[in-house]
Amino acid sequence: MTRPITLFTGQWADLPFEEVCRLAAEWGYDGLEIACWGDHFDVEKALTDDSYVERKREVLAKYNLGVWAISNHLVGQAVCDHPIDERHKAILPARVWGSGDPEEVRRRAAEEMKNTARAAARLGVSTVVGFTGSSIWHTVAMFPPVPPSMIEAGYRDFADRWNPILDVFDEVGVRFALEVHPSEIAYDYETTVRTLEAIGRRPAFGLNWDPSHMVWQDIDPAGFILDFADRIYHVDCKDAKVRVGNGRRGRLSSHLPWADPRRGWDFVSTGRGDVPWEECFRALNAIGYDGPISIEWEDAGMDRLQGAPEALEFIRRLNAITPPAAAFDAAFSSS
Repeated sequence: MTRPITLFTGQWADLPFEEVCRLAAEWGYDGLEIACWGDHFDVEKALTDDSYVERKREVLAKYNLGVWAISNHLVGQAVCDHPIDERHKAILPARVWGSGDPEEVRRRAAEEMKNTARAAARLGVSTVVGFTGSSIWHTVAMFPPVPPSMIEAGYRDFADRWNPILDVFDEVGVRFALEVHPSEIAYDYETTVRTLEAIGRRPAFGLNWDPSHMVWQDIDPAGFILDFADRIYHVDCKDAKVRVGNGRRGRLSSHLPWADPRRGWDFVSTGRGDVPWEECFRALNAIGYDGPISIEWEDAGMDRLQGAPEALEFIRRLNAITPPAAAFDAAFSSS
């Protein structure tokens, strides 16, 4: 199955956009999943400067790269988050942060996500990948016990804030793909079911499949693909390694930084961790996923200039796995 392999630029936003394009092309990537931070893609400029999007296309064309999705995780996080604090100030555009009043930040973040859909349409892509934030994540595994009414209120809050955003996505013909991830309204299997139910399973809202956050929660990433087959709108490949066995490491990671050996898990370069990659790609084939395969390279213990091309070769081999039906047809057509 031919699917383009792209590089997510979120971990490369310290480099100029053209430099990332040059590197990706040199390594052999088919395109980029472009992050809406750094100088990679500015939502406001895309809507106010008539030449901005064309200049981005020209740089991509110079390096023979395509683009199928843009990502705005940082702003999306602020739509529903509670509390809004200095962490958000560090990642949000000044126009979204403003004075820092929490509800005003959420309102401006929602408007920015609407504009992200409009900017994506101008660029000619049909998918925006990102986060939603969550007003109830801070209650996970916490004491005092959380009453069901509080959880229900959290899902209503999500629906109330995101349905107007999704209305704009519908208007411009773009879909949103939530990266299922701790700190989001959907972070595992059951919360994903609940999230889709909260918005009436409207087609504008789907999922970005990233197995790394599932592995360390003991969620089956291949089964997740099959269970949510109609909602897999984008794929990000990032690996994870669970570290267990010394009686001290915990899955919640103890506030330790990535690559600290005391952690219970960590991101590693693709193919060296615990994701059942072949099973997952066979599941993608089974559901007929034909969109981009984006590599989100993230490994604090390895140089990214070495890891990103290695990850590409690993994923390219997996991407070449022939779906069973195609293999059967090929066998008999040649006999």
